Amino acid sequence: MSDAVSLEAVQGPDEDEPESGEFDFDSHAALAKDEYEQLYPLYEEFSSAIESIISTCLSNSSISTHSITSRPKAPEGLQRKARKASPENPNSPRYGKPLQEITDLAGVRVITYFLNVVQDVEKVIQEQFEVLERIDKSEAFEKDRRLGYQSLHFLVRLKVNRCALPEYAKFSGLTAEIQVRTILQHAWAEIEHDIQYKAVYALPSQIRRRFMALAGALEIADREFQAIAKQDRQLREAALKSVADDKLTGVEITPDALKAYLDKEFGPDGRMSDYSYSWTVGLLKGLGFIYLNELDEFISEYHHGQVSRALHGSRQGQLTRLEDVLMVAAGNEYKLRHPWNRQDNEWFADLIDRRLEKALEKGYEVGAKKLPDRGRNASDG
Repeated sequence: MSDAVSLEAVQGPDEDEPESGEFDFDSHAALAKDEYEQLYPLYEEFSSAIESIISTCLSNSSISTHSITSRPKAPEGLQRKARKASPENPNSPRYGKPLQEITDLAGVRVITYFLNVVQDVEKVIQEQFEVLERIDKSEAFEKDRRLGYQSLHFLVRLKVNRCALPEYAKFSGLTAEIQVRTILQHAWAEIEHDIQYKAVYALPSQIRRRFMALAGALEIADREFQAIAKQDRQLREAALKSVADDKLTGVEITPDALKAYLDKEFGPDGRMSDYSYSWTVGLLKGLGFIYLNELDEFISEYHHGQVSRALHGSRQGQLTRLEDVLMVAAGNEYKLRHPWNRQDNEWFADLIDRRLEKALEKGYEVGAKKLPDRGRNASDG
């Protein structure tokens, strides 16, 4: 026996080397990381391509979302995952071929405002990609007795016809994970991940009850937000139809309803912004108007175009004409109730006084109408 062999026999194996028969998880994970780093730019492109396809399709279908983001898995994240042991055999890796078996190397996340939009997004995914697997996380959490709030995960590949295009050919055979969840589901997932509570049975009973109650409350909130959105859409559609049919009684003044009314009575004006209509609704509510029939009756005796030319010498924009008619009809009361009538806004009071004086000179009966008695609190009603 040589001296070297004798020395090894005395000292035993090197502590840095795995004992005979033990799997070297660190080397396995490091090798996977090195290989993945070479492919990282490809998966970065692939993630962006999936995001672009989804974004374009949702936009073309007029499906609104909160956000659509993409990312390739970080090499360090892959390394940590590749180092995991198999649940069945602690001396074997969970992923024998990490680059083939880890399926979220490319990831896309779609966050919606409402539950029903999750279904719309799923339909787009089913149409545009080859779906390898659909995972409902709420069902998985119930089965594994883990805390969690529902979301949908899809494992997808590009379809053959898309891979036939030159710009997509390099992504052939690659797999991406797409997560779809509402903004409330996303908030739950982020907070739950930060707290790092996973198993229900591992939690103190008081914490477990609070988690489960919160999950139920968020699910109810998601459904309520969807119901509110549906009712809002129905009310808007009904209001627009009423305006079109000249049935203004009981139609509440909202930005959509006001625009429809003014487009019909004053003529359309594409220069007006959504913000401008919203601000004008606030002004009208502050003046005491709640319903369109009240506004219509108040200004019906005045021709908006003639008033505008009398005060400015030319026909002004749609909303300016409305304010001019309101000012002439209400007179000084319009100035007193206007939100700009403040002590630090003397210029506004002077401006209104000059315009009212000009209206009188042009023969208008200023202040012939009395504003509704609701006053400044009308917006609360």
